[in-house]
Amino acid sequence: MVQIVLIGFAAGLAAALVFASIVSGSALSIPLFYLAPLPVLIAALGWSQAAGLIAAGVAATGLGVAFGGMLFVVFLVGVGLPAWWLGYLALLARPGTNAAPEHLEWYPVGRLVIWAALLGSLIVVAVIARFGLDAESIQAGLKRTLESLFQIQGPAGGAAPPAAIDPSEFIAWLTVWIPRIAAIPTIVASLLNLWLAARIVNVSGRLKRPWPDLSAIAFPSWVPLLLAAAIAGTFVPGLVAIVCWVLTASLLTAYMLLGFAVLHATTRALNGRVFILAGTYLTVVLFGWPALAVAIVGLADAALDIRGRVARNRAKPTNVS
Repeated sequence: MVQIVLIGFAAGLAAALVFASIVSGSALSIPLFYLAPLPVLIAALGWSQAAGLIAAGVAATGLGVAFGGMLFVVFLVGVGLPAWWLGYLALLARPGTNAAPEHLEWYPVGRLVIWAALLGSLIVVAVIARFGLDAESIQAGLKRTLESLFQIQGPAGGAAPPAAIDPSEFIAWLTVWIPRIAAIPTIVASLLNLWLAARIVNVSGRLKRPWPDLSAIAFPSWVPLLLAAAIAGTFVPGLVAIVCWVLTASLLTAYMLLGFAVLHATTRALNGRVFILAGTYLTVVLFGWPALAVAIVGLADAALDIRGRVARNRAKPTNVS
């Protein structure tokens, strides 16, 4: 128990230091900020859920003492507890129904992806709700924040929009789109941190769960229905539309990851597999919008079982003349 407390305390301090790096304002602080859940996940996956919970609490408390109570809430609700919950789910297991008693069925990776999407949506909705509970208040609050940001980082900071762009129009565009896409980096960072933590713990030999086949992930049958409802909700005016936009972007991000899983599974027998995968990842990173095409591949697989069809075709015996 003493070891668990010490590990949790050390992981909490590391998470707080990484999270607090954003105060420096340097470019390096942004990726470090998104790595803040990593120590919490390592403690949870490598030692116990108690260690992960202690790490989340210690980090939140340290940030609260150093920077005020608001940062305590921000870290605990937005970083610490979601990371601990993903770590908890990742180690959930039950005895296999049609196997030997010692065989365990682990919590499906696809459900972890959906949990990350839902948690990302909740975090973004909680943040924008600080500006108000109606669309007008939210957009007005975001506009004030962005105007203040660009005023601070104007000519002196060198971060103002290009002269060819009208700042007011640019801010208006950001006011509309930031709530819609804000969950995407949070979801990707959460899953990347989970993957990194599992890799680190696995190398150390402390990971209890066997490494899953990530190219075989699948989503529950209700997820497409939830996505359809979210898309329909974007046509409803007001706060409902904003919330549904957040949820739509989050679920499409999940399907983008499923699309990459489909690409990994279906290109295994191809000679140019490395170039196909590298080109796809690079295109998505550089341009962004091709991620929607990859998400469509994930949606198509959910409807048409593309991976299953490819696997069955590969398994067919070839006639040798």
